[in-house]
Amino acid sequence: MNNPESELQAKIRQQFDAVTYPRVPVENSPQNEYELLFLHNLITPYYLRNQKVIETKGKVILDAGCGSGYKALVLAMANPGAQIVGIDISEKSVELARQRLQYHGFDNAEFHVLPIEELPSLGLEFDYINNDEVLYLLPDVVVGLQAMKSVLKPDGIIRTNLHSSLQRHAIFRVQEMFQMMGLMNENPGEMEMEVARETFDALKDSIILKRQVWKPERAKNEEWILSNYLLIGDKGYTIPEVFAALKSANLEFISMLKWRQWEILDLFKSEDELPVFLGVGLSEISVEERLHLFELLQPMHRLLDFWCGHPQQGQSFVPVSEWTDSDWQKARVQLHPQLQNSQAREDLINCINNHKPFEISGYIKSPTLSPIHIDGSIAACLLPLWDGVCTVESLVERLVKIRPLDPITLEAVGQERGWEEVKELLDTLDPFLYVLLEF
Repeated sequence: MNNPESELQAKIRQQFDAVTYPRVPVENSPQNEYELLFLHNLITPYYLRNQKVIETKGKVILDAGCGSGYKALVLAMANPGAQIVGIDISEKSVELARQRLQYHGFDNAEFHVLPIEELPSLGLEFDYINNDEVLYLLPDVVVGLQAMKSVLKPDGIIRTNLHSSLQRHAIFRVQEMFQMMGLMNENPGEMEMEVARETFDALKDSIILKRQVWKPERAKNEEWILSNYLLIGDKGYTIPEVFAALKSANLEFISMLKWRQWEILDLFKSEDELPVFLGVGLSEISVEERLHLFELLQPMHRLLDFWCGHPQQGQSFVPVSEWTDSDWQKARVQLHPQLQNSQAREDLINCINNHKPFEISGYIKSPTLSPIHIDGSIAACLLPLWDGVCTVESLVERLVKIRPLDPITLEAVGQERGWEEVKELLDTLDPFLYVLLEF
């Protein structure tokens, strides 16, 4: 039996019926948005958890809270051969999502008007669940997590997120102010948006809240105003609250979505000059504590965006940094599918021909990190990866042929040195998942 819709849930549904999200034209394609595809590819979190490459063909993927269907389209493009299922409480959004997937030629997709709490009624189990910008709007996030867990396959993975109370504190103050003014009593529309604009225009420019949240260009952006200043049901959380919710739902944390942007050591001038307490303590604290320390020091992330799954379902593996020579000799390597695009290959060839470094980080970027460049001569050994999986040994043989002599000493470059250079290169690229290594 369906649970009755609460007054708050009804308001949220009405808001998304009035203005569908995201407002991306149906004909727009994410095919060249490599980083977006990278983060929505099941291969990415599966490899992080298991250090194994999974085949996406035949997998069943849920977009829980699909909105207008742009992320469902991203999921379809990032996971070739997967079946896409989308649900949303907004009938108007669901219809637009259907039109979007059909327009782009994805027939293996279906959409339903359904709240997350009623997921079991679909009678399906999922390999991957994408739940983006939805969980923080639910009356109880644990109930939402439990509903998704109930339809998740044993080794399946959930991607979900919550708004950060630390990063978004000024936005929550705006919402509280507009609630006091009665702008969020009903579904906000043109009148409420105009009052919001007039309020900020009337404030002195020196007012702290205005300086923190208001930019003139946002005054014309209805989507921004409705999804921030007038977003009904919005709530914020901290990392400890995320982990508490996962514990209550009996789910296991896997990783932050943009894990390289949550590295605590990146916040310090030098890893070698940390205060004694931090130098010793950071190696001993839990993942939760490291992430919480990061958000206290640098609350830069609007979303606490993470992957999770059933407890103790991850496969044990030896980290690449700990591989033996025997492991390396058996290893296979492939590019992440979102790097295996024609533009990256063309750019690599141009760098080789012009004796320039290849910026491999230019396709899947991490704003907090410096660009990652590879010397063109050694990057040339990676070229066969655009054609498929290679052994590490074959890359070594290619490198030795490309660079038979040391350019300084003119001595022959032997197999031993070739192995060390290729291993060092792959060991550098693996933490970013630019390459995927198995043995």
